[in-house]
Amino acid sequence: MKLIDFHCDTISKIHENPSKGNLKDNEHHVSIDKLIKSNSLAQFFALYVNAKTHNSCYEYGKELLNSFNDQINENKTLISLGTNYASIIKNEQTNKITAFLTLEEGGILEGSLDNFFEFYKAGVRLITLTWNYPNEIGYPNANFTYKDQGLTKFGKELVEAMNHYNTIVDVSHLSDGGFFDVNEISKKPFIASHSNCRSITNHPRNLTDPMIRAIADKGGVIGINLASSFLGDSPKTRIDDILLHIDHMYKTGGKQVISLGCDFDGIDNALEIEDVSEMYKLREALSNHGYSYDMIENIFYKNALTFIKEVLN
Repeated sequence: MKLIDFHCDTISKIHENPSKGNLKDNEHHVSIDKLIKSNSLAQFFALYVNAKTHNSCYEYGKELLNSFNDQINENKTLISLGTNYASIIKNEQTNKITAFLTLEEGGILEGSLDNFFEFYKAGVRLITLTWNYPNEIGYPNANFTYKDQGLTKFGKELVEAMNHYNTIVDVSHLSDGGFFDVNEISKKPFIASHSNCRSITNHPRNLTDPMIRAIADKGGVIGINLASSFLGDSPKTRIDDILLHIDHMYKTGGKQVISLGCDFDGIDNALEIEDVSEMYKLREALSNHGYSYDMIENIFYKNALTFIKEVLN
């Protein structure tokens, strides 16, 4: 079965720890070799910046972009940058994995639409509007401190520009107030690339039932996150906990809303699914749990493909 995953932090890991391997083969959760084993159709790679540890989010974002391009160029017979739905189809025909490029921390743009256009031209097609700190776009839900704060004026302008330029708006990490601003402003489906269900696990990074329904009603998708703190009380990521969130998301938002955004290489805890090559464990668990083959296909890649076709046309 094919796989599309909406979020990993592998590029940052490779950039910061070159001794632990490159994109082809490394000690991390995601590598080209592991993606091949998982029959990956497309992987979304984040340029992740911690605003508290870098003087300029923009400059460090450019460093990560250069690292990403170097890795793709070194492995161009196996993986290729994707910018739209047609990229996936073309790459699949030549047995290549499609790599989509994302920004995790809209502060990389430093409040400038010109910077958005620069990263867009470089291939970025998804932006996680905030990470764990307030930025020029809006406020985070790292905790509930900024829960009711909405998007800034620039944040609203950016969402409109992203709609116009076929760039996916990602509300994972965003405050509740910012979420509902996006839902009101965005004319296109949007995503929570790596978030779970707040009614199952009361973590601020998770989505309330009204949020799940809002994303579903808009034609968007939610990527199930494998970080243990978003799943339950266990210090280890357990497949049974993942199933609880998938069940609730299915019940609340329907079968089209569920996708995968595993957060591989952004997770520090132990996992029953140790890396992306072991996603077959989730597939088998879903089947044993009573999900049909067609529904598992929806979760693993078909819902993602439908969403990509709609937004990245």
